[in-house]
Amino acid sequence: GAESITTYTFNTHKAQHTFCKRCGVQSFYTPRSNPGGFGIAPHCLDEGTVRSMVIEEFNGSDWEKAMKEHKTIKNMSKE
Repeated sequence: GAESITTYTFNTHKAQHTFCKRCGVQSFYTPRSNPGGFGIAPHCLDEGTVRSMVIEEFNGSDWEKAMKEHKTIKNMSKE
């Protein structure tokens, strides 16, 4: 539950890294470049939750540029 997690932010505080207080695993992530989106670690989902997925490769060294060029993730996120 919510009492078992904590959120870490830095700099602009837009990106939010949510961790388990007990084991330290990052379970959820809210990106700075897309604060309406969510990243969820696969091990945090119930089996059968994901029925299919599309893998889109991008240059993680230049995240901001990649988000502008590959709008799939941003377009699927709430604003």
